Amino acid sequence: MRHIPNIISVIRILLVLPIALALGHQLLALAIMLFAIAAISDLADGFLAKRFGWQSELGAVLDPIADKLLLATVFIILSFMKLVPHWLMVAAVARDAIIVSGAAAYRLVIGPLTAHPSFISKINTLCQAAYIMAVVGHAKFLIPPEWAITWLGALVFATVAVSGIDYVLVYGRRAAVARGAAA
Repeated sequence: MRHIPNIISVIRILLVLPIALALGHQLLALAIMLFAIAAISDLADGFLAKRFGWQSELGAVLDPIADKLLLATVFIILSFMKLVPHWLMVAAVARDAIIVSGAAAYRLVIGPLTAHPSFISKINTLCQAAYIMAVVGHAKFLIPPEWAITWLGALVFATVAVSGIDYVLVYGRRAAVARGAAA
């Protein structure tokens, strides 16, 4: 039972390709449905892991990988489809690339890293998911209105910037402390 959150994260990773294919083939209703399942699975694995104490080292790696892979893939595809501004896609993907490369550098130079997503990072993930749903929903059903998409896009950019800076500062400080303790 304790592996259920990890299985859910793997399913989310496996959903990336069908979502990408659905978007690429303009099957927007299917893409919305699959993306919604992936978003709900993100909430479910986190809830189950915390509620029943089923957290694991593997889950601590799988969950953020699933999130970053899903969101980056969808942002890139939607940008190529001209549904998301290129600059917003670059900001969202760059944030994740900075976080992943920073974590890799920390692990190589300092050692094991215990990452804990900040509140603003969780808000950012929620904003990105809502924005994606709104963009694809508007492309398919003209719902929500353009102003809502613009507002959500601005919110995504703001949370991308703040959470990215937060990660750099928090983990930069941790690295400095760890390096100082090793010296």
